Amino acid sequence: MSKHCLYETVFIARQDLAIDDIESLISKFSKIIKDSNGSISYEYWGLRTLSFPIKKNTRGHYVLLKIASSKDSVAELKRVMGYNEDVIRSITFAVEQHGKESSLAVNIKDPNSKKDKKDENLDLILSQIQFEA
Repeated sequence: MSKHCLYETVFIARQDLAIDDIESLISKFSKIIKDSNGSISYEYWGLRTLSFPIKKNTRGHYVLLKIASSKDSVAELKRVMGYNEDVIRSITFAVEQHGKESSLAVNIKDPNSKKDKKDENLDLILSQIQFEA
């Protein structure tokens, strides 16, 4: 049995998806991790404008997955995300520990919340990350 390591995955989903579709994607991805006895939590960062169009999308739903699982199950998650048409970009990091909650997170129950200084900081951080195609 593989040792559980900590990972964080950020994925961007298509702009035309509803919140229910995003929750369905998260459930599908969570099942992959949970089926291998891993644990997962997530933060929904909201619908944000992309720095440049990706697959004809100018905006995307950003989601952070915090994962404690084996390397094999994370590899499977990356494979499934790569084939999912709703995911336009994703990136996975190995981390030493998970933070309690991102100060940049947006509540999933209020996807249309007004932008504030924290949202601008998140836009700056996200524009500097190179996502896998």
